Amino acid sequence: MTSTRSDTTETHHPASLLQMVRAIPGAAREVWRGKQAAWQASSLLRHPLRDLGWNSDTAAALQAEVERLLPGTGIISPSRSIQANSTLVCEEDCIILEDIKTLTQQHNRSNVTRTAAYLECYEQYPELHWALLAHMVSRNGGYHMTDLHSDLMHNLQNQQDREHMYRLLERCNALIFQDAYPQLQLYIHSRRLGRSCFHLLSHFHVSAFMTPFWERFWLERCSSILSVALIINEQNYIESRVVQHPYFQKEVLSKPAFHLHNLAGLNHIVFPLGQGAGLTGRVIEHFGKINERIQFGKGLYALLFGVEQVLQQVLEFARAIPHRGSRAEYWPGLFTTHHVGPQDHKLYAEALLNEEWLPEGQRLYSPELLAVWGDTPYEPITRQDWLQTRDCLGYLTAPRRPWLFEMSHEHRYGMLKTALAHDVQQITH
Repeated sequence: MTSTRSDTTETHHPASLLQMVRAIPGAAREVWRGKQAAWQASSLLRHPLRDLGWNSDTAAALQAEVERLLPGTGIISPSRSIQANSTLVCEEDCIILEDIKTLTQQHNRSNVTRTAAYLECYEQYPELHWALLAHMVSRNGGYHMTDLHSDLMHNLQNQQDREHMYRLLERCNALIFQDAYPQLQLYIHSRRLGRSCFHLLSHFHVSAFMTPFWERFWLERCSSILSVALIINEQNYIESRVVQHPYFQKEVLSKPAFHLHNLAGLNHIVFPLGQGAGLTGRVIEHFGKINERIQFGKGLYALLFGVEQVLQQVLEFARAIPHRGSRAEYWPGLFTTHHVGPQDHKLYAEALLNEEWLPEGQRLYSPELLAVWGDTPYEPITRQDWLQTRDCLGYLTAPRRPWLFEMSHEHRYGMLKTALAHDVQQITH
């Protein structure tokens, strides 16, 4: 790996600047080569396709059921959830409620425990498609958290900005789990008992939006419709609690550092096809827009469950490689969990441009999550039901598979852009 070291940055500037100038034309060529390779790889992966089993009549009927939950004004009665929570439950239901509350608390400790819990739900009942999607997206959440302490990004923001960014990622991850995991567990208990337990959803403060979908899923097992409903639910759930929250708006989303993270590939969600193999996935352009997040999630679902090769290879990876939060899990030829020491004068762009993999001892540091972030306490969760208007109903449409979804080159190019930003920072400071 090409690197330039010096005890003083003053003598380091000329060679460093020359490295930067040499890297820029190569980066431009890499974009064109990457697009061509992505189209070719996507076409090879695209077949055979899997039927997502979307039923338009069922979706229309569920849309009508959700509309009936809304008063004529389009505003939910504030007393609705209070009345629902006062529903009498039998002794068996009380035991179920306590079991699920305990499990949720245990598994919501960190991104690592949440990610494993999602996969366990899917393995028990593979018709719970959303659980596997959540597992893979949660893996990416862990990667983005550890990126903040990686070789490529450690010098791009100060510790306070890193903390704020971590809190945004962790809060989204934790809140979605807090809301969705009890729903998955109620289905698992329903299967175990042979009766629907979804009358208990309100005891976990789940939006009334989800009740018709779970009740219909219990009868018809339409995995794609339930998955889309859960995607709509999760994004609405975090919209006011995180994305529009004044703290995150002020400390993260309005700051230039957040846009730097998009440049660095924070907006990439990748599905590894194996260790050192290809990556599939998608890129979200505007995290702050709920409509884009929902359509993005639907596209990821259609990719994961609508393309046979992607599903099988992703499953093989997920089962074989435990999630610890390091990018070395899927690209061990580029990343390592071992920190070799201070990298204060190291430059990366030219080496990443010239070499597909990096030799041992010179790979990029990508730590495991628990090595750099501890458990994070938060203020209590607000309990309002997000279902206030008809706005969500327009998203109840069949997910569409993306045409261009092989991400190896684009993700590598995102790393290269990050490396260029890192190197500029090293040279100029």
